[in-house]
Amino acid sequence: MAGTAARYLYLARHGEALPDESGLTENGRRQAVLLGRRLRESPLAAVLHSPLARAAETARLIHGELDGVPMEPSELAGDYIPYVPRKEELPPEYADSMLARLAHFPAEMSELGRKLAPAALERFARPVDGDEPRHELVVTHNFLIGWLVRAALDGPKWRWQGLQHANAALTVIRYAPDRPASVVFFNDMGHLPAELRWTGFPPEFRV
Repeated sequence: MAGTAARYLYLARHGEALPDESGLTENGRRQAVLLGRRLRESPLAAVLHSPLARAAETARLIHGELDGVPMEPSELAGDYIPYVPRKEELPPEYADSMLARLAHFPAEMSELGRKLAPAALERFARPVDGDEPRHELVVTHNFLIGWLVRAALDGPKWRWQGLQHANAALTVIRYAPDRPASVVFFNDMGHLPAELRWTGFPPEFRV
């Protein structure tokens, strides 16, 4: 009977996007290529990516730096609101402001999240079947990365908010049998030169 082995989930936000989000800026393309070069020596078994243009282009540029790694789109890696909390779930001192911010997003993002966010946890946030560890890269969006990191740390469902991820930065979570998930590192920009770091963040978050 087959056992289970560790999954190493590599999470990358897409590169810097054009204002209309139809693709990447020149900086975004550079970010994606540099991330691909960083991952050349990683034992990746698959590259999965959001079907949206900015993530698909990022994945193609990363994939171009890799050797023979399969790549495919995944609806689960799309851009959606993973969880909309009730007011009573939130700390009272900022519940109103958090809910007001979420209200600015299109309703379909929340509708998608109700369907896809639990499925993303089931698909990605667990060990793999079999005896061999598996390394997978998911090129996605800020909210899903926050959702998966929140789950790895056993945070409340609303706590995906506030976990900010820069463009083309890298996070790795390890899911091993018989132990809690481990966030190996989060929002690592070491492969990017200074001028390409912190994009995708509001100015006050750039430190």
